Amino acid sequence: MNKLKRLIEELCPNGVKNKKLGEVCDFVNGFAFRSSLFREDGEKIIRITNINGRTVDIDDVKYFYKEDYKTDLEQFSIKNGDILIAMSGATTGKIGCYNYDDISYLNQRIGKFKPHSGILSRRYLYHVLLANTGTLYVLAGGGAQPNLSSTKLMETFEIPVPPFVVQEEIANILDRFAEYAAELQAELQARQEQYEYYRNKLLTFNKIGGQGVIWMKMSELGTFIRGNGLQKKDFTESGIPCIHYGQIYTHYGTFATKIKSYVNSETAKKCKKAHYGDLVFATVSENIDDVCKCVAWLGDEEICISGDSLAFSHDQNPKYIAYYFQTYAFAKYKRSRVTGTKVIRLHQSQLEQFEIPIPPLTEQERIVSILDKFEALVSDLVQGLPAEIAAVKEQYEYYRNKLLSFPKYKLSA
Repeated sequence: MNKLKRLIEELCPNGVKNKKLGEVCDFVNGFAFRSSLFREDGEKIIRITNINGRTVDIDDVKYFYKEDYKTDLEQFSIKNGDILIAMSGATTGKIGCYNYDDISYLNQRIGKFKPHSGILSRRYLYHVLLANTGTLYVLAGGGAQPNLSSTKLMETFEIPVPPFVVQEEIANILDRFAEYAAELQAELQARQEQYEYYRNKLLTFNKIGGQGVIWMKMSELGTFIRGNGLQKKDFTESGIPCIHYGQIYTHYGTFATKIKSYVNSETAKKCKKAHYGDLVFATVSENIDDVCKCVAWLGDEEICISGDSLAFSHDQNPKYIAYYFQTYAFAKYKRSRVTGTKVIRLHQSQLEQFEIPIPPLTEQERIVSILDKFEALVSDLVQGLPAEIAAVKEQYEYYRNKLLSFPKYKLSA
């Protein structure tokens, strides 16, 4: 900070001029790749959906073959460090930095900034744009279908442009905050992936036989009871404990001994119940990942369950079964059998047909004991690291606003 202060006092004692983006930067609009020519492999196409607000994701990209187009596509190429912006739709104004070594290409309604060498630092521009995503959204017209004009962006949007060395020092300071937050996020993700790996490994059995394991359909293993008639408006501060299906993927983990909500006794009389050891499934969701998430109820009282949920009664270790429904095996099974688009559903008949490996109870208990320890460790991280990440991001935004606030330029006397 002291170095930056000295640089500002030495190089811009009269303040800093604002300049239009077009004075210090060029801009490239994306190319209209034809969806009919998308391929299973080839060159990557970066689309609006790949920009998440700070970075560019390449988990769900499209591909094309260069030979399918007569246009020289190199002008639309994206290289490591390039700064992209979403130009339309709900993501308008979102900024992403492309942090990959392989080259990709811009799809339409995405733009790429090309700062003038020695005039505008690319990393400085990145932080300035992140600080102004709301302004860029308004510049696009806001509303339900904003549409940002590249001409308007480059000819009207102004940014402070201090000397290049000052820009670089500001970028260095802000990069350190961003890098630390990214390191914390990567550590959290790594621990979660490690836990998922060992959970899947412990719960993978040879289907041919051996290990004292038998494979059983859920319909053979126990009995499903469908919930009924319980809505969020029925919740009370006290009374008979209940679980609404929506709470299964927003509030509960693998198992629960305490309940978040209650209903009065009259409402409870109409509801189906789950008992100790039952699994409660949410059979509908807005996404495939959450549909049929379940929680093992390990409390002493019976609980009411809502519509769009199922209670599963059985004589196995309830945690073992709950953990198994978190595996890749079930994720793969349900993806091929869910129905719906906006509302995703897995029907009871499909859930009943899902086969699950059943080792002896002693082995189930051993597996559960190991997974409980893993889950406790990950839970501590999930509670601690996100709070630290949020604190670092808050610090980053504080210092970004502070460092990007320059005295207005004044002509020297």
